[in-house]
Amino acid sequence: MAHSSGKYADFEGLRERAVALRRAGYSLRQIRDELKIFNNDILNQLVKGEPPPAWTKRPNAKDDLRARGRELRLQGWTYDQIEAELGCSRTSVSLWVRDLPKPEPRYTPEEHRELMQAGLARLRNAQDEERKRVKEGAAQEIGELTDRDLFMAGIALYWAEGQKSKPYRRREVVNFVNSDPAVIHVFLAWLDLLGVARERLGFRVMIHESADVAGAEQYWADPMGIDVSALQRTTLKKHNPKTVRKNIGDDYCGCLVVRVRQGAELYCRIEGWWNGIAAGATARLR
Repeated sequence: MAHSSGKYADFEGLRERAVALRRAGYSLRQIRDELKIFNNDILNQLVKGEPPPAWTKRPNAKDDLRARGRELRLQGWTYDQIEAELGCSRTSVSLWVRDLPKPEPRYTPEEHRELMQAGLARLRNAQDEERKRVKEGAAQEIGELTDRDLFMAGIALYWAEGQKSKPYRRREVVNFVNSDPAVIHVFLAWLDLLGVARERLGFRVMIHESADVAGAEQYWADPMGIDVSALQRTTLKKHNPKTVRKNIGDDYCGCLVVRVRQGAELYCRIEGWWNGIAAGATARLR
């Protein structure tokens, strides 16, 4: 290589000295100070092809992790386990151990399935416990139910679940249908609050014809405190073979229909109460 005259004119002579120093274990900084060469480009050219001495190399911060990762892999650990144990990325683990043989599975497919199912069961139990805690806490927030609370709840409940008159079919009757006994109890408590005598009430079960009709009638009569014979004739719903019913099984007991006899005036009051609630809520949104 040709160089201009001056301080670095004898390049080959400098290179011989620099290479000798490099092979003697000198660092670039030491060679620079020894030869008084402060041009980095020239300095790198002088030692080109000569590897740096081992003592100048900085240790790799992950060397210990890599060795530990390989050790764990040879013990049969999975990528996930090594990653969690060493706190490093999956990519690093893969690079460190990919040349090692894959460990034998710790579990048979059947055992693995059982472990997964057991873990899922524990998760669901924990979720169920949390739901139970939330529900119990929410129930306590209600506190004592006042007459005003029950009055407002009953209006909203009827307007959501009860029979309503339509412009095209005017029927001012009070009919309430539900499949939840607790909801029926709230409705009956509301009727008591309104002063509706129990003698004005009629009860009727509504259920699919393929279900246990006698069992459903007894199911509804018991919590209502009445004899099965006091129930009106059960309404049997025809089964449509084109539809897939989900309300099947031993716990399916249909719905209970509660009818208030001579309820036209009560229905009008219910509709008026609801209109008052709706108007008040609409005003709050403005």
